[in-house]
Amino acid sequence: MMLTTEEWSAVLLSLKVAGVAVLAMLLPGIACGWVLARRRFPGRSLLDALIHLPLVLPPVVVGYLLLLSIGRRGWLGGWLYEHFGVDLAFTWKAAAIASTVMGFPLLVRAVRLAIEATDPRLEAAAATLGAGPLRVLLTVTLPLALPGILAGTVLAFARSLGEFGATIMVAGNIEGVTRTIPLAIFSDVQTPGGDASAMRLVVIAVIVSFLALLVSELLSRRLVRRSGGAS
Repeated sequence: MMLTTEEWSAVLLSLKVAGVAVLAMLLPGIACGWVLARRRFPGRSLLDALIHLPLVLPPVVVGYLLLLSIGRRGWLGGWLYEHFGVDLAFTWKAAAIASTVMGFPLLVRAVRLAIEATDPRLEAAAATLGAGPLRVLLTVTLPLALPGILAGTVLAFARSLGEFGATIMVAGNIEGVTRTIPLAIFSDVQTPGGDASAMRLVVIAVIVSFLALLVSELLSRRLVRRSGGAS
């Protein structure tokens, strides 16, 4: 299956956007997952709801809210453009931001479940041996939860690759600039004679998504076996 230059551009841009999105959400996602799993505080349910809100909102609504925020007239985008000359909207960076927002809840949920499956007695044992909270997190909690964290990362990466609604609102559909695989498929379907190109991209999207789900499932099973062995 040979891809055209335009198709390769969409594939490579999708990988770039998804990779940047995962890097951007990884540390905040782990932090939020740990907080939701191990801490009880007023407003915890509200924080949980806000984090998972993009999963239930129409993606175009998320994209519109992002456009209001990072566009030149937005509170953040206007400030960045005025002081630093940085223009985010309708660039690949905006596509990465949209993918980060849409994939973030999947990562947080996976991290939270993985940490909740970790035996807190092991953390308590490490603490009694003199390990501080940060050291317990880095040497006990995260290593034990690593399969779940990796599973969530893979799912977030796959979600970022498939992001469409929020991306087209905040980044547009500019060939060679913001046209990712979903946007390229959308454009090909609307173009006479573009069915063959759309089908090639669909095959690539299906293969990548299937592999991501397979890897995520294998990692999740490993986490279940580890937590079962620990108990």
